[in-house]
Formats: sequence, structure tokens, C-alpha cells
Amino acid sequence: KNVNSVKNIVKAIEYEAMRQVELLESGGKVDQETRLFDAATGQTRTMRSKEDANDYRYFPDPDLLPVVIDDELIEKMRAELPELPEAKTQRYVAQLNLSKYDAEVLVADEETAIYFEQASLGTNAKTVANWITSELFGKLNKSSMTLAQCKITPEMLRSMVDMIEDGTISGKIAKTVFEEMFLS
Repeated sequence: KNVNSVKNIVKAIEYEAMRQVELLESGGKVDQETRLFDAATGQTRTMRSKEDANDYRYFPDPDLLPVVIDDELIEKMRAELPELPEAKTQRYVAQLNLSKYDAEVLVADEETAIYFEQASLGTNAKTVANWITSELFGKLNKSSMTLAQCKITPEMLRSMVDMIEDGTISGKIAKTVFEEMFLS
């Protein structure tokens, strides 16, 4: 109660967080209660206690039917969820040996992550990541283009990386090849 500004909300939350942590660490328990915030002292104090949830007047809305979700539906929905960026970053680091920084750059944009995954299929993912984050991003930025507008497909980049990896072309020649692919 008595929290009348965003600044005071922040102060009240910070104070309460510290108070409750100290209380729990000292073996106490946090009571369900209404507290008053004193802006002058920056502290909260008990206004009134609540014995149980009934005191808060929680009750089901009579117009809303209960929603029952079975475990099968939950698992089905979980299976349909896309891989989250943090999990994808961890996978890139663990399975593809990318640096955390490179992995985060690649997953920052979904389109880039899809492009990377297609380009790195069956080839050296670390080399593909280096080409995308340095050469490709550099060219796109310089040309004010998006990845969708780029003429270099993931398959083209993969083929070029394969040629570098098997010694067909050198890194220097690959830069020339890359330039030609970008311009065509």
C-alpha cells in the first residue's frame, strides 16, 4: 500500500526482497500480509496480517469454466515448440564447437540461424560461421542488403567451404570466389 510512483515501486520491491531474504536466511518464514510502504524511510511495515487465502477473498469466477489440460496435450505442445535461442546457442557450442560469441551472433536472428544450419550441413560448421559472421555480414552491411536479398544461397556457401576444406581452393581464392558469388 501507499506506493505512488515508479520510483517508490522500485524502492519497495528492493526493500521487500532484501527483507524477505534476510528473514528466510535467519530461519523465519514470510507471512501472508498487507504491508505499507513508507517513502520517507524507504521501508515497509505490516499493515494487517492475513490468516489464509480466504482473507484475500480469492474465489473462482462463476462465469469461467475450469480449464483441464492433460499431460498428453502438454507434451504435444512441447514437442511443437521451436528450439529457443539459448538452447540453440548451447547446442552450437557443444555440438559444433563454435565460440559462445559466434553462436549468439548466429542465433540472434532466426533467418540467420536457419541460413547457418542449411549452410553447415555436412561441412565444417566453424568455417561456415566464420564466413557468415565476417565476410557475408560485412558484404551485406556494406551493400545495405538483408540476408533474404543475398544471392549467395546456403548451398553455395557450403560448396565453397567444402572446396576450402578439401584443398581444392585456398582461403585467398575463396575470397575471390565469394566476391563473384555475391555480385552475380
